[in-house]
Order: sequence, then structure tokens, then C-alpha cells
Amino acid sequence: MTRYKMSVSASVCAMMFAVPAIAQDTNLADGGEEGVIIVEARRRDENIQDVPLVVNAVTSEQLQKLNMRDFAEVQTLVPGLQLSSVANGLGGGAQLRGVQYDPNTGVRPSVEFYYNDAPIEGSLILQAMYDVGQVEVQRGPQGTLRGRASPSGSIVISSKKPNLNEAGGYVSATANSIGTQNYQGAIGLPIIPGIAAIRVAGVYDENEANRVKTIERDGDARDPHARTWSGRVSLLVEPTDWFRLEGTYQHLNRTSRSFDQYMAFSEANPDVAAPATLITARDRKSIQETPRNVDQTYNIYNWRAQVRGWGQVLIYQGQKFDLNVRSATNQDTANVFKGFDFYSRAHTGADVWTHEVRLQNEARVFDMLDYVVGYFRSNQTSTNDLISETPVLLPSSLGGGLATIAQTPISIASVPVKEESIFANLTAHIGSSTELSGGLRHIKYRDPGSEMTIGSKVLPGNPNIDSSTIYTASIKHRFGENLMVYASTGSSRRAGSFAVGDFSVQKSALQRSFEYLGPEKSKSYEIGIKSNWLDGRLQANLTGFHQNFKGYPYRSPTLIYYVNYNNVVSGGVETVTPVVGSFNFVSSVPVEVNGIEGEISLQATPNWSIGLTASYALGKIKNGLVACNDLNGDGLPDNVSAPPSLENLQAAVGANNVAACRISQRSSNLPPFSATLQSEYHAPISNKVDVFGRGLFVFNGQSQGDPQFAYDQVKGYGLLNLFAGLRDASGQWEVSFFAKNVLDTVKATSVGLPATTNYQQLNSSFQATGVTRTSAYSIISTTQPREFGVTVRHTFGSR
Repeated sequence: MTRYKMSVSASVCAMMFAVPAIAQDTNLADGGEEGVIIVEARRRDENIQDVPLVVNAVTSEQLQKLNMRDFAEVQTLVPGLQLSSVANGLGGGAQLRGVQYDPNTGVRPSVEFYYNDAPIEGSLILQAMYDVGQVEVQRGPQGTLRGRASPSGSIVISSKKPNLNEAGGYVSATANSIGTQNYQGAIGLPIIPGIAAIRVAGVYDENEANRVKTIERDGDARDPHARTWSGRVSLLVEPTDWFRLEGTYQHLNRTSRSFDQYMAFSEANPDVAAPATLITARDRKSIQETPRNVDQTYNIYNWRAQVRGWGQVLIYQGQKFDLNVRSATNQDTANVFKGFDFYSRAHTGADVWTHEVRLQNEARVFDMLDYVVGYFRSNQTSTNDLISETPVLLPSSLGGGLATIAQTPISIASVPVKEESIFANLTAHIGSSTELSGGLRHIKYRDPGSEMTIGSKVLPGNPNIDSSTIYTASIKHRFGENLMVYASTGSSRRAGSFAVGDFSVQKSALQRSFEYLGPEKSKSYEIGIKSNWLDGRLQANLTGFHQNFKGYPYRSPTLIYYVNYNNVVSGGVETVTPVVGSFNFVSSVPVEVNGIEGEISLQATPNWSIGLTASYALGKIKNGLVACNDLNGDGLPDNVSAPPSLENLQAAVGANNVAACRISQRSSNLPPFSATLQSEYHAPISNKVDVFGRGLFVFNGQSQGDPQFAYDQVKGYGLLNLFAGLRDASGQWEVSFFAKNVLDTVKATSVGLPATTNYQQLNSSFQATGVTRTSAYSIISTTQPREFGVTVRHTFGSR
């Protein structure tokens, strides 16, 4: 409590020297005026204050000023947004507006990512950030104007474009107190002035990943690390004023070696005895002897052609990206076996093509209509191969030592997954003050279903064919120059999918229903106010929304225990043995979300700006049927803190293999309330040099985690970042000293069940029995560590 009060007090002081408010940055490169942000949320350049939806724009200047090296840091500027990557490198995504998203559900994201106007997987975006033009976070249902349908929003990232007339670029170097080195830069050159230009950018980043080390004396004592390098080449050709070509190629490679972070379960549950070696969240320690190793390689090819004429523009946007990810994850999570480990070794590859053709106006039709019509298509193929290792122990009469490590190959067949759609949007400007807008998208989705092979056993796939139409509609009215009121509604739909992670070779119908999901439907209603005062120096916006989901894919934040018929291959012999398995099963449930979002920013003086952005979104499952831990059979989720024995579990679930419960609870493990306060003050110390101070305070309210698990509740906390330094008055160079998480706030943001390890035990007849051993420690995640550092940046030419 004392630490939290200190954080609030310090943030109030920091208001005198912190970061520029979002709505006060300028995007002059896109034709904006001073104090105005230009966005393309509706496929045309508009002042952000004129768009009838909530858009949080994070400019290139902000990313530089706040020393944001990791794309996930964007969430500190956008309350209610959470960005995360899966530890094994096989996924990444975003959560927004009161519902959670886990890439392991197998369903399309609730928030879609776009790179230079083409849809892309979040895992490719979250690995590195450099030479970014702007990031737009668009809240609410999307899809009638861009790419794919998404119920909660879209995140649009644009890289900086070459300049046809002037050379320019930048170089930047960052070092900090926790082992990070980040070097990045870009240079752009006109090849044929006024006609063709090229821009080359790159980044090299080396850090200590999550900074978690093992406590095991004979374990891997090396520092954890993550090493990323990426390069991008962009080409722009504009031979006439009616024809334009753009192309971008980006390559990225990231290797990492990291341990899962642990905490003594007694720290979360005081009723449990503390282990001999106490580990707290602040310790950043692991009980595993060997780390997880991940190697990721991505390639992105993005291209665009535009033809203008007669007040219209025809645009073709294409993209291809491929990924290759290899990982080796230590499966002895309870560290039962000293001196050796066994692994899950995965190899995933994917190849995705997207194409979009659209026609839209540049000059208004009949002086009152704007339109967009188009066609979208995507094709995806992927390969997924896994080798699961299982220790097999000798009978106790023979000493109980290791007999062998059985290897079970698991593969998911590659099939083409296709989506195509047609879309149209029309906006009518009625007079100078009123606007009506509406759009439709008709979607066809085809997934033949992938067979899963476990050893020699083949589990059939589940074909998924879906066809649907979504809509959006809005009305806005401007009361003078300073006040705009709008109302909007929209629908969205996501095709069902298959959640990978339960590798049992004998599944019940109930069990399969928590893996194979039907389509999700949602409807949203929103009303908002946007206003400008004091000649644009003060901006205040407020929005309220309501959204209903049917068939929302809810993935349990904590593990659900089930009877897993494990197919083990040893010495060419396959055996099927029931063991206690655990998996975050996915359930289709009804969800209702209500929320409020607001922001206010003030350019108090020419040298001082301040801004506050806040979000409250509460999503609730309404009497949904979910997989659960229900050992007493009362139909209600049990608050378990340790895995049951196989006998107790089988007695509780019978032939279903897993229990099911009706629940009404939160639909997200995010805190309903979050807010960001930022400010900047700068002053000249000569006619060429300015001194500056910036601050960013991020508050996360209390979160409930999983209501079925009482030990992962997180109290509200704040994180404070401070920046100070010198810069050239014209912006050509800057030296910035920074401190992130200044007050060293450490919170366990998620706490799991006590870690377990599964293995096979041979009896005297050499028949195998599944055994589950439980640790006194839980795997957790925590806030980022405190860091102190310096960044030196120099820009030249067109930048």
C-alpha cells in the first residue's frame, strides 16, 4: 500500500516534466496542420477529431520520445489494450474492450493487425519496432472498410515511406542498466528525383529477455537472452501524378533462451506451507534446470499499386508473409528429475497471401457522397510438427531409475484455409454539419479441417465452412466547430476453429466440444462526443459502448484437469495409458460488455502539454457452459490448488473425460479500468538547444484473473517512467536519459496452479502407469523490471 501511494504522489510531481498528449502530436508528413493528427481509419485522410469512432493514434515522434523499443510498449499509451506474445514463439495478439484473446484458441484474433494496410499475424509485428510512421488503434467492430472482420478493433501499423525529392534518415542507439543494446537506423535516397526513391532501415536488439535465472546449482546458469535483427527495404515509384507503386520487403530473425518465472505457491495461498527455498515475484527465479529455446524467422513482402483518374482511385494491396519457428520447451515444469530434462520440440511453418482490390472516390460524388467498394482474398497453408518426450521409469524393484525417454511424434496436416469477401461503404454528407455512413461485408470462409496424427493414430479433422454478412452504420452531427456528437452500431463474425493442445487419442463428445468451436457473432452500439476548445489547445472526448457476443471463444486462464489417454511410443511399441492431463480448454459462451472510454489533452503553454486517457470495460459471461474442475460433482467450478489423482478425476468425470459447469463471470483477465497520464515540458537554454523533461504514468486497476482460481487476483498498481535530456531546437539530434518503472513496482500479474510434471512408471510386470508430480511453486508473469538508460538519436534530411 505504501509503495502504491508513493507511485501516485510521484506521478503528480512528474506532470511537470513528461510526455506529449496523444491528441497534440502533429503528423505533418501526411498533410496535417500543427496540433492535428491525420488518420486513415475510414480509408481516407481525416482529422482524428472528425472520425465517428474511437481512434488512438501513436505517432513516430511519440515512439521516439518514450524510447519504445518493443511494440508491446504501445499498450502503455492505449488504456484497455494488452499486447502479448506466446512464450514458444507460435503466436501473439491483442486484447481490447473487455474480452480476452488467446492465440491458442485457434480462432481469428478479436483485434486484427495490419501492416501497411494489409492484414498480418500479430506474432510478426510484436517482435521488433523500428522506422514506424504511425500506429492507429481503432476500437470497436471493424471490417466493412478494411481486410477482415474483427469484433473488438484493429491495429494499423505503417512504416515510413521513401521521400521522392530529398535524402534523409536517422541513427539511434540505446543502452540500459539491465543488459539491453538497441541500434537502429534508416536512410532514404531519391533514385530518380521526383519519380523513384528507396529507403533502407534496420534494427539490432540484444537484451536479457525476462531476466529470469534458475536456482538450480547444476542448471544452465547463463543469463537469459533475446537477440533480434531485422532489415527492411522500401521502394516508391511515381512516374506520373495518376500512377503510384510501392513495395516493401522485411526480414526478421529472433533467437531467445529464457526460463519460465516461478513463485512459491505459498506467496499466493498462505494456507500452504512454504517450500524450503522461498521464491517471490521480486526474485525473478526459476526452478527449471534448462531454458526454453526459440528460433523465429519471418519474411514479409508488401506491395501496392494506385491508379487515379476522374476523381476516383483504384488500389490493389497485396502481401505475402511466411514464418518458420522452432522451439524446445522444457516439460519438467515441477523439476522432478534432477540432472536431465525432457522437451516438447515444435516446428511450425506458415505461408499466407492476401489480396485486396478497392475503388473509392477522391472527389465527392455529387458533392455529397464518399464511397469504397472492394474485394478481399486470403490463402493460408501451415505445417505443425511436434515431438513430445515422456520419461519412462523402471519398476521400483529395479531401482526406479530412468528406463528411456519415449518420443511421440504429433503432426497436424497442412490444408489450405481460404477467406474471400466483398465489401462496400457509403458516406453521405448532409449539409456542412451532418453525416450518415453505412457499410456491408459478405464473407466466405473455407477450412477443410486438419487431421491430427499422434504416433500411428489419426484423429479426423473438423471441416469449417462459414458464410456471413456483417454491417456498420453511424451518424454524426457537428454543433459548430468545437463539438461533434456521433452514434454508431456494427456487427462482426468470426468463423469457428480448432484449439490445439489436447493430444488425447480417446476423446468424448463433450471433450471435443471444448476444442471444435462454432462461429461467433457480435453486435455493438456506441455513442460519443468529440470536442475542441481554446483554439484547439484543449481536446476532450468521451465514448460509451455496449456489445453482445454469441458463441464467444473463452479460453480458461488456468488449467483444466482431464483424463488424457496418452499415446507413448517407445522402442517402436505404442501404448495407450490414462493420465491426468491439463489444458486451457476453450468454450463458446454468451458475453455482454459495457464500457466507457475518454481522453483529455491540453497544450497549457507553448512549452507544456499534458494528457489523460482512460478506459473502463467490463465483460461478463452470461450462463455459459465451460470446461471446469468439478471434483465434487455439484455443477460449480472448484477452487483447486493441486491436481487430483487419476482415480478421483475418473470418478468425477466418468466417460466424459472432463467436467462442465455453468458460469456467469468476467470474460477477461484484464483489469476493467486503466488509465495513462503523460506530459512534457521543454525550454530553450540557447538559441540552438532545448532542455526537456517527460513523464508517463500508467495505472492498471484491480483485476480478477480467473474467478475459478482464487489465488491470481491482482490489486491496482501504477508504473512511472521518466525522461530528461537535451535536444536540438530543430529536432536534428537528441540525448535522452530515462528511467522506466522508476519506483521498482513488482506485481505478479498472473499466477498459475502449482506446476506439475507427468511421466510413466513401469510396474513389476513392465506395464506403464501415468504419474503426476506437483511442485510447491507456480509459474507466474510479472511487471517489467526497473531500468535506467540513455538514448542518442540523430536525424538528417527528410528524416
